[in-house]
Amino acid sequence: MEMALQLQRPLGCIGPIMDSSRVRISRTIGVSNSLESNDLTMVRTMTPTRANYSRRRPRKSAIPKSNASAPKGFAPRPQVGRSSQKKDRDPEEGEQSGSSQSMKSRTKLLEEGEKSGQEDADVELVEELYSNEDERDEIGTMMLEETILYDEEFEKGRMRSDESLKLGKLSQFSGNSRLRASKMEGHVGKSVITENNAAVHYTKEVGAAMVGNDVSIGQHEGKSELRDELMAKIRIEMEAHALRKLLEELAEENFASGNKFFVFPKIIKADQVIEVFFNRSLSLLVNGHDVFIKGAFNDWRWKDFTVKMSKSDFHGDWWSCQIYIPKEAYKIDFVFFNSEKVYDNNNQKDFSEPVEGEMDEYAFEDLLLEEQRKKLGKLAADQAEKERHAEEQRRIEVEQVAMEAYRAQAKLEVEKKRDACQKVIALAVESVNDLWHIEHALFKGENWFRLYYNRSSRPLEHSSNIWIHGGYNNWIEGVSIVERLNKFEKNGDWWYADVVLPDRALVLDWVFADGPPLQSKVYDNNSYQDFHAAIRKGLSEEIYWLEEEDRIFRKLWEERRFKEEAARKKAEKAARLKAETKERTLKRFLLSQKHVVYTEPLVIQAGKMVRVLYNPFNTVLNGKEEVWFKCSFNRWTHRNGPLPPQKMVRVGTDTHLQALVKVPLDAYIMDFVFSEREDGGVYDNKNGMDYHIPVIGGIAKVEPLHIIHVAIEMAPIAKVGGLGDVVTSLSRAVQDLGHKVDIILPKYDCLKFNHVNDFHHRVSFGWGGIEIKVWHGIVEGLSVYFVEPQNGMFDVGCVYGRNNDGDRFQFFCHAALELILQSGLRPDILHCHDWSSAPVAWLFKEHYKHDGLASARVIFTIHNLEYGIHQIGKAMIYTDKATTVSYTYSKEVSQNPVISAHLYKFHGIVNGIDPDLWDPYNDKFIPVSYTSENVVVGKNAAKEALQRRLGLNNSNHPLIGIITRLTVQKGIQLIKHAIWRTLECNGQVVLLGSAPDPRIQNDFINLANQLHSSHSGRVRLCLTYDEPLSHLIYAGADFILVPSLFEPCGLTQLVAMRYGSIPVVRKTGGLYDTVFDVDDDKERAQSLGLEPNGFSFEGTSSSGVDYALNRAISAWYHSREWFNLLCKRVMEQDWSWNRPALDYIELYYAARK
Repeated sequence: MEMALQLQRPLGCIGPIMDSSRVRISRTIGVSNSLESNDLTMVRTMTPTRANYSRRRPRKSAIPKSNASAPKGFAPRPQVGRSSQKKDRDPEEGEQSGSSQSMKSRTKLLEEGEKSGQEDADVELVEELYSNEDERDEIGTMMLEETILYDEEFEKGRMRSDESLKLGKLSQFSGNSRLRASKMEGHVGKSVITENNAAVHYTKEVGAAMVGNDVSIGQHEGKSELRDELMAKIRIEMEAHALRKLLEELAEENFASGNKFFVFPKIIKADQVIEVFFNRSLSLLVNGHDVFIKGAFNDWRWKDFTVKMSKSDFHGDWWSCQIYIPKEAYKIDFVFFNSEKVYDNNNQKDFSEPVEGEMDEYAFEDLLLEEQRKKLGKLAADQAEKERHAEEQRRIEVEQVAMEAYRAQAKLEVEKKRDACQKVIALAVESVNDLWHIEHALFKGENWFRLYYNRSSRPLEHSSNIWIHGGYNNWIEGVSIVERLNKFEKNGDWWYADVVLPDRALVLDWVFADGPPLQSKVYDNNSYQDFHAAIRKGLSEEIYWLEEEDRIFRKLWEERRFKEEAARKKAEKAARLKAETKERTLKRFLLSQKHVVYTEPLVIQAGKMVRVLYNPFNTVLNGKEEVWFKCSFNRWTHRNGPLPPQKMVRVGTDTHLQALVKVPLDAYIMDFVFSEREDGGVYDNKNGMDYHIPVIGGIAKVEPLHIIHVAIEMAPIAKVGGLGDVVTSLSRAVQDLGHKVDIILPKYDCLKFNHVNDFHHRVSFGWGGIEIKVWHGIVEGLSVYFVEPQNGMFDVGCVYGRNNDGDRFQFFCHAALELILQSGLRPDILHCHDWSSAPVAWLFKEHYKHDGLASARVIFTIHNLEYGIHQIGKAMIYTDKATTVSYTYSKEVSQNPVISAHLYKFHGIVNGIDPDLWDPYNDKFIPVSYTSENVVVGKNAAKEALQRRLGLNNSNHPLIGIITRLTVQKGIQLIKHAIWRTLECNGQVVLLGSAPDPRIQNDFINLANQLHSSHSGRVRLCLTYDEPLSHLIYAGADFILVPSLFEPCGLTQLVAMRYGSIPVVRKTGGLYDTVFDVDDDKERAQSLGLEPNGFSFEGTSSSGVDYALNRAISAWYHSREWFNLLCKRVMEQDWSWNRPALDYIELYYAARK
């Protein structure tokens, strides 16, 4: 019988098979032990017909089903399993197939197969299966069809072998067959199917010629399974042979073309196993022995590998190996080398092949970032665990040391108590004639006794009541026995009481009194020696003192644990409050420019989408037809560069325009500007600062800046005014944000060295003919360099006040720059302050900018324009950016000639305070720690302590605090008026401060004498500097008065609010920027995301002071509940350096832009 068969293209066929091509299979398919010409059956081309596959039983293919479509004109090969399901047949045919003879034959075959082995059973089964002519043709067709896979895409070199060539799938096929295409010799049988003189070998395992009867297949389950297994073996053998032939042809083609290597399949797909073939004879490795391939994926950035290649038996010097392509790959890169370490790297270009899959270069970058994020997260967790373990070890070590110390302390205390007790025991008796005695019968071995006392001729002889106040062992636990005595009626003036004997008593101690403790007036204490009675059969003394020592130790230990737990809870609460304050401040910072721009969500997360909303109405782009959004990340330095410009679109009827941005995982800040056109035009870049919004949750961290402050003041070691506070607090805040900060300061002989840690000599150098020693130390956690010229110019007992201050400070500035240069420091920012360190600006630009410090930029901050105007003017010319300490003050001085020419680089940034230095929750100078939650309790306690310390009446009246330097700038005339006005309102006043001008100081001394005399108990003027007292005033005062005539910023009102005291201020400079009147500034406060927080006035007359002071005092008297809420509100406002530090960092980056 002959059957027409539509073929898919054979794997080993080079040329295409035309649609009209057909092959014919002879009815006899034979197998013999050798491959001889007379055993081959020829196959001829015939006209197309369609075979009847309706009787075909589904079987599992050794090659997994491909997802790609079949070639045109070919049905896709079915993917079936090894089911025992029977074929659909004609009923009559089914009856014939179910004959008893056939059943017996199959049963016998199975039994014999079990006895004689699987191989014989396979042969017999083949003989029977192929006895039917139709089935023989059908099965042969199925085997060939399911073994040979053709696709029109083969014309393009695409082979459908994705799944079968995966790692583990190529090397391990069904059953236990492990085949390599290059090792197929000896496994190919004699049966051959041929087209165009090409032979396909069947396996030897078929065994015998497949002849037989017309018995149906599949009616017996056991035989069906054997049939399926055999078919699978045959199919695998054929697949392997076809694959080998194809690879041999590819090897010949590539060798002929001079290609050193090829891969199979040619189209590499992700999550697949490929085979790499390398021709050593065409490479530099021709004389080597072993051959290796070394590679990785995605430009050598993912999962490197090194594999030893195997010698192939293909024609030529071909070597091969299998490589798994991970699903993350979009490219494979590799080189070849031998055991002599000779490399073939494609003329230093390396070899590479593209990989098809879901991954591309950009997706892979995101994958790497995500992997890095996980890695960093694990590292952080490991580091946290390491630190936790180290902290636990430190805790254990500290506890061991403390335990030893407490045991030693307990031992010492016991020794003292034992010595004292021994002296008492030596004095102890059992009775005193006619005074007291104990009934021994009850005393011996019992836990109570009866004590008799004769009050006649004693201090209590006229008392109607008599009590015993007793203890034991020299009053070791104080008074522990209290009993009332009863009158003994038998004789004399005797009284008695039944007393319980303490279990651990060695000796009893007591006195007699006319009442119980705290109510007694008359005592009989045996002439100050007390009464003592010996105990005959008490506790062992040695055991008692050992137990006492242990009791004292446990008491000390419990006290320690209680204190530690309280401190821990306090620290946790302080950290929580600090974090909450920072969070509120960040939100306020992000909302501060909402009238221009904001984002949704407000806090930007790395790896997430963000919506940017922009209102051009309030900018230079107002009225422009288009607005374009231009964005990048990480201070415009992101690896992907700026994003493509986006044309912003309007949001409904709102005035805001919007743009959507995907934030990369390695972003830590988002940078953007707006323009009128895609290619530029008019820009809104925030006056040259650009817009920047922090990004949280990213894997990249901000690149730290190195800032060096050159200043002549620093709190607390060399503080004169607010400048010292700013230098320290700003430096700490910037350092907390991850940047490196150093401070250079003169080494005054009046420094408070007790605040300097790790103080040591660092280096010496000569400059200007003078030797300069440089010291280093840590102050408030900051790195500080101390410059000490050996000519003694700073050994004058003060910071300011010498006739040559200008010369001294200019020399210091030059020495500081020389220190930076010679020490190899390379700062990004040089920050100088006020007239005293202003010379840094021009000295740096004139002498040091090109001497290895070219990358540094100069920032100059004006703290007070009233001093050193000439130096300030010169510094303004040379500095890269300039600031002053509040926005309003910058406007007030903007018309000054030294400022007006440089407004483009002049900015106002309000000062802050250090929340750790000024913290009512952790302030050792106030009696009760408090937060906004218990502000009333805390301030009342502080007020009572302040009144008590200064001799003021402890009365419920408003208390006005004034903490200031007594200068004209601070409004001394307004201060005097406010004192008298407060006293008129029945309030109290406390002033702390001194005057550098002796005339002003004497004037206030006279005023103090007058007020202390006329209003004793209601006013106190402390004309000195007293840091602890200032803390108590801030906490105990109800109001803090700051009536300055001008105030660049002012810190007093900020500290006051930190302690819940309400500021009463004049509207000027920084006072205007930080205090918002409860009646007049509600809208102004709301525009900044704040609530009103104080009382203020305008002008410089006494009526202005009265306007603010009268309303404040009235609120205290008549609206106490509202006033207490106001105290709570101002405590919760953040006037720390959290926000100003962010502004300064923006300025630093803008200077370096």
